[in-house]
Amino acid sequence: MRWIKKLLLLLVTLVFIVSLYGVFKPIEGGISMEGEIHKDSGVEFIYDLTYEEDEMVVHQQNIFNKVFQIINDAENFIIVDMFLFNDNYDRQYEYPELSATLTKTLIDKKKNNPDINVTFLTDEINECYGAYSNKYLEKLKDNGIEVVVTDLNALRDSNPIYSGVWNIFIKRFGTEGKGWLPNVFDKEGEKVTARSYLKLLNFKANHRKVLITEKKALITSANPHDASAYHSNIAFVVEGDILQDLLVSEKAVAGLGVEEPGYEAIPVSAGDISVPKNMVLGTSNIDNMEICLLTEGKIKQHLLQEIKKTSKDDVIKIGMFYLSERDVIKELIKASGRGVEINLILDANKDAFGMEKNGIPNRPVAEELYKESGEKINIKWYKTHGEQYHTKLILIRGREKSVVFGGSANLTRRNIGDYNLETDLKITANNSSKVIEDVEQYFRRVWNNTEGIYTVDFEEYREQSFWKRILYLFQEWSGLSTV
Repeated sequence: MRWIKKLLLLLVTLVFIVSLYGVFKPIEGGISMEGEIHKDSGVEFIYDLTYEEDEMVVHQQNIFNKVFQIINDAENFIIVDMFLFNDNYDRQYEYPELSATLTKTLIDKKKNNPDINVTFLTDEINECYGAYSNKYLEKLKDNGIEVVVTDLNALRDSNPIYSGVWNIFIKRFGTEGKGWLPNVFDKEGEKVTARSYLKLLNFKANHRKVLITEKKALITSANPHDASAYHSNIAFVVEGDILQDLLVSEKAVAGLGVEEPGYEAIPVSAGDISVPKNMVLGTSNIDNMEICLLTEGKIKQHLLQEIKKTSKDDVIKIGMFYLSERDVIKELIKASGRGVEINLILDANKDAFGMEKNGIPNRPVAEELYKESGEKINIKWYKTHGEQYHTKLILIRGREKSVVFGGSANLTRRNIGDYNLETDLKITANNSSKVIEDVEQYFRRVWNNTEGIYTVDFEEYREQSFWKRILYLFQEWSGLSTV
């Protein structure tokens, strides 16, 4: 019995060491990036909204129309990095064929311009973590488009309670093979292996949503995923020298490659491309605008810095799918105490592709913010109709200048804690600049229900459950959550 106890102690110690290393292991070069401050880059703000008008549900879709336009205008190269890229969903619902349309647009571009370099990066979720192939990725490959499935093993472990066990005992067996379990993403989809579900439980992702060409780039919260087509999202289109930083950032992700059994390591030709200087379309900087690329943990670092700078009469406006990161919550409460006006538009976390969610994390977080601020923080819920308020947008308005954060990152430990791969822009400009006025107009429209119904009052989905708060706090602390 003594040797059994020693063996168990050794295994527990080994799991603990591997788990600890997974949380703090070195970040690959080019990840968690803070780009240069660019003053010669142009920027455009666009968004999608699903809302009610005259008792009808309206889908205002702009983002992927812009994506297709940017792809069609490209001449030298196209890099796409998108998290969700599939048509897996419950077939009792109907959605636009967004994944198929993007696939066709890229293939047509490659056929019409065989010399153009096209690289598509994505997350392992689209192949259910190696359980089966994705038909759209296969079509891209068959037509000469380079596909890179991100190696999630290269990322830090957001769920250390589990990931140590995975890395020691399960990872080596891979995830491929004949599936026998139902597909959680599509009831009618291919069966999957138990090992693919076990890999999913590591809860980490390439969550970026970026398109880059030699002329323009688009950074968004939207996925080319059929069941996500009606979500409310935001995007920024940029041009100028910031494209160089975006290229560096995406080359770093492409360079992670794929190493585990069941995947093929793919050479990344994107490593040889750059933005020709004569193709950069900078603009005159009449608004004193500064644009900076932020990825992963640098998003949190900059956001906290800007919130801490706020004082009485400043305004913070946030539109967010998930808000749960503890440091951000604490700083918002402190800012409210300094007299900063804070208006939050949150998803009620009730809808997920035909499934009903339990309101975590946003509802217990909203209750905490409301109470701890002495009811000073103003909160509204976006009124969804099966889709999600998938926006990730922050406006910090000062007396003369404002700062905007927007892109792929939710305000959660996973998203801005150097675990997931994320891409955001930080834009600083005069309050009179077009981009700031456009973002302000967006928030006014949604908050005031201008020409439609977008939001409902805080009491509509107010959640005072003690147990849900405890569950949220545990999940945020432990990483044992998909959020």
